[in-house]
Amino acid sequence: MARTFRVFAALLSYPTEEIQTAAPLFREVLAEDGLLPDRQQTRLGHLIDQIATRDLYDLQERYVQLFDRSKSLSLHLFEHVHGESRDRGQAMVDLQNLYQQHGLEIAARELPDFLPLFLEFLSTLPVNEACELLSEPGHVLAALRDRLRKRKSIYSAVFAALQSLTADSPAASKADIHTPDDDPDDLEALDRAWEDEPVTFGPGEQSCPVADQMVQRMSPTAKTASKTQGA
Repeated sequence: MARTFRVFAALLSYPTEEIQTAAPLFREVLAEDGLLPDRQQTRLGHLIDQIATRDLYDLQERYVQLFDRSKSLSLHLFEHVHGESRDRGQAMVDLQNLYQQHGLEIAARELPDFLPLFLEFLSTLPVNEACELLSEPGHVLAALRDRLRKRKSIYSAVFAALQSLTADSPAASKADIHTPDDDPDDLEALDRAWEDEPVTFGPGEQSCPVADQMVQRMSPTAKTASKTQGA
């Protein structure tokens, strides 16, 4: 288990007083875990310092401008794969069930594919397994990294660090990004994007290869089979 994933989760969460107070400890956690090279720890340190020292309302406004106003930077993983379709709903139902099987209870207001929540879950797993699971939405992480770099956002450092912990995923490499990049300052385009129908939880007609692999890897039966083969 690695607390580094909890640091990622905190950095990608809406800034709060609690996160701001804890931020000075994030550097220590990253150094103690040693999962990231010094260069990436330094880049993350710049964001950590900002969260620890800047005005909280300014931090919150920046976060909302990036991740809440633009669907192309949404932190809901399956939205980038299926948008608001029923396929995304079924993938989230399966993911929520697996969280519960592993003892992770989700608050009613949180969706299972919210990236900080997924990272919290990874923090409870052995590091190798966590990195394998992180690889499944690797194409989404790469897209978010590139889109944040385009905006010259310091948050791109988080996604670059996440990508450094992933391995190549066949499902991810073949998957498309459902959400095209947009201009966060184009208010009319943003209004049109938010006119989509809300996600419907229920079975879809097609499966999502990325979601399927994530679910399969987290399945207790899959772990048992893997141990049997290695015996």
